[in-house]
Amino acid sequence: MIRTLNILLVITSIGLLVAVYALKYSVEDVAAEKGALGRTIERQQADLSLLKADWAFLNQPANVAPIVTRHTAELNLQTLAQAQFGTYVNLPMRLKAPDTNALDSLFESLNSGVDPIQQIITESN
Repeated sequence: MIRTLNILLVITSIGLLVAVYALKYSVEDVAAEKGALGRTIERQQADLSLLKADWAFLNQPANVAPIVTRHTAELNLQTLAQAQFGTYVNLPMRLKAPDTNALDSLFESLNSGVDPIQQIITESN
């Protein structure tokens, strides 16, 4: 009986040992993948930073102005006039104050237990 128990425990220990080593190596693989992804992200962020710097340099008016003057005729570009911009009068006015009577009646119906939306749905059916 004890010999059978010892054999069973040794086999179980060997199986668990193999499982622990397999787990260890799989965790190491995941950590290596994480490190590689981190390095890729850092490299891409550095590239993005360089591209943003290049974009900022190329969009400076000193760089764009000669290109614009060279292609004004082909693009049919014209200078802006003050009249092309809107005026203060054209801005939409602020909405009036909300209808407090309608809001009060809505809150009263909700407090009384009547759901106006559910009431509309049942009336339409």
